[in-house]
Amino acid sequence: MSSGRLDIVGLGPGPFEWMTPEAQSLIEKATDLVGYGVYLDRLPAAPGQARHTSDNRVEIDRARAALDLALAGRRVALVSGGDPGIFAMAATVFEAIETGDPRWRSLAIETHPGVSAMLAAAARLGAPLGHDFAVISLSDNLKPWKAIERRVKAAAEADFVLALYNPASKARSKPIHDAFALLASVKPAETLVAFARAVGRLDERIELTTLGAADPSIADMSTLVLIGSSQTRRIERADGGCWVYTPRSYR
Repeated sequence: MSSGRLDIVGLGPGPFEWMTPEAQSLIEKATDLVGYGVYLDRLPAAPGQARHTSDNRVEIDRARAALDLALAGRRVALVSGGDPGIFAMAATVFEAIETGDPRWRSLAIETHPGVSAMLAAAARLGAPLGHDFAVISLSDNLKPWKAIERRVKAAAEADFVLALYNPASKARSKPIHDAFALLASVKPAETLVAFARAVGRLDERIELTTLGAADPSIADMSTLVLIGSSQTRRIERADGGCWVYTPRSYR
């Protein structure tokens, strides 16, 4: 059995304070850091620590490279933004293991949680995920749009709060518009909608609106979109702001 190990680590949405102490410790102890360049750039350089940077769209190659480094006896931290198990690298690692080098199955491999974008956005707003919710990625790079459409419609008809990841990119501007058109055919126009972009970072922006008034074109890959249920409420604050929450009991 190899003496190497692979830790799949979530960095959280951005601020250092939102990274778990466990994640910080694992990153400090790693001989090798593997990840998308934007995420590795968030981490301070450590003497003697090797960095293996790759593009965002080569996930399976990144996972295989991390596994091979661990097989060679290295202590590897494979990093993801947010939580590594939510539309991120943990699933990709296990997909690689299932069909790849049988020796990878003897490695010490652990997944370590992080604060996800939906939790960060929900905390900023108040408690919109206080009752049942569904989480859907709008990216059709790895699954057909028909599957996404079916899930969005089913979740909307079931009156879940919806957290939409990967709503739009430069190459994918249409899906978010199609998703909002579908939502508008199922849910009332007064349904609360929040666009939470870059939560916790310097360019954070949160826009609270309604389904009828929402402009889907403001969403990008740094945006988490929250769609309320019929029970989601808005409470005006004394300072002119507001809280958004979904009560745990139906009214």
